[in-house]
Amino acid sequence: MHKDTLKEIVSELAILLPGRFLGRIFQLSRNALALDFGLKNEGYLFISLDPATPRLYLIKRSSRALEKASGPLSQLAQAIRANLSGGKVVSITKDKDERVVRLSFAAADELGAVRKYGLVAQLTGRSANLFLLNEEGVIRQALRNPKGEGQQIGDQYDAPPPQARTVAAERRISKDSFPSVSAAADAYYRAAEIDNEFNNLAAKLSGALRKEIRKRTKLKANLKKDLEAHGDPEAHKRLGDLLLANIANAKRDGRTVMLQDYYVEGAPVIEIEVDENRSLQDEAAASFSRFTKGKRAVEEIGVRLLQLDRELGELEKKQVKLANAIATRDVETLSSLDKPKARAAPATKKQKASPSLPGMRRYRSSDGYEVIVGRTARDNDALTFRVARPNDLWLHAGDYPGSHVIIRNPSRNEIPHRTIIEAAQLAAKFSQANKDSKVTIHYTQRKFLVKPRGAAAGLVRMSSFKSITVEPGENLKRD
Repeated sequence: MHKDTLKEIVSELAILLPGRFLGRIFQLSRNALALDFGLKNEGYLFISLDPATPRLYLIKRSSRALEKASGPLSQLAQAIRANLSGGKVVSITKDKDERVVRLSFAAADELGAVRKYGLVAQLTGRSANLFLLNEEGVIRQALRNPKGEGQQIGDQYDAPPPQARTVAAERRISKDSFPSVSAAADAYYRAAEIDNEFNNLAAKLSGALRKEIRKRTKLKANLKKDLEAHGDPEAHKRLGDLLLANIANAKRDGRTVMLQDYYVEGAPVIEIEVDENRSLQDEAAASFSRFTKGKRAVEEIGVRLLQLDRELGELEKKQVKLANAIATRDVETLSSLDKPKARAAPATKKQKASPSLPGMRRYRSSDGYEVIVGRTARDNDALTFRVARPNDLWLHAGDYPGSHVIIRNPSRNEIPHRTIIEAAQLAAKFSQANKDSKVTIHYTQRKFLVKPRGAAAGLVRMSSFKSITVEPGENLKRD
């Protein structure tokens, strides 16, 4: 982050933060935190120690969005929560001519004594880090693995030397039409993230396409070599016929055999090379065998070559479409190219559609998987413990009565996420939470369910499960 931009942001924060108390902490990524100081309309303090783009400013997000994006707290975040939660910000300053921001806190310890702490955001490129300091300025904890003198846990904190503070050239961000420099910085970096995501996806898709084209081009060349190695099948048949036709009058000298070629006008004498340990009948049989193999190869390889030509044509069209999307920065087209084609679940003998399931609704997902929904509590029991197989996926609304839903999975492959969402929407629709805008659905494999002894119909116990939040809906066609 440009040091002048950082200076302006710290000036804004110096008005807003002093006297505020630290509340919740959100771990948005391994190197990024959002801190809640109760600023409400101003948002949360965002600190990123990503070496490529270290930065600090206020962001306006809903607490729900932050909760959804956050993961488990790092050791530093846990230490901040343990020592600074409820602590008051005394001051926020920026080191002169340096990308180092210092927040000073006053917080009560377990005995009620007020102690001073420091939080240092070191926005210095490769050495970017976030440190928790005690009142003597000694490092208690660090976000990233610290290196160098004055950077280790237990050291008196000291900013890194100049050679370690090399930062890529940053554009200075001005307030312009935004309400604050923080708002301008947030908009700038969000746009940069979107642009970076586009570039990464474009590079991934371009690389994958090139790989697929290379793979098919190489396979095509190898198939052509195989075809050439088999030779002309008709030539093998012709030689076999000539050998048999010349059995009585052929002249043989070691590996050389003199034959009359009855396929040419005047029946001239020709010489061919044979295995001197074989009879002419065996040589003829070998020729007919090569004819049979060659003919089969021509048919099979010919079909495969036509298929490869079609696949290469489709890939080349996709490559042109991708190139146009990249050139025009067409996010929608790029995203559509990243979506895999829906594949139907492979049919097996075990995947015979259930002929008749009274009391149950049957659907077919977009990916071809059979989805079955129970109606009554007894139907739910029958579906879960009689119809479902161990690797089928079971879904049910969390904390609400409702139908049991099963996704049949005879192939034991990973079920596509789209199918899980579609089945979860059915579980939400056929539950008592169907009027809610969002419903939490629990799902697990059938083998992780047990029926407690003496339990009421429809009641199960899960030993392991995951959850997904969806909007209730019946978006699949009935089978």
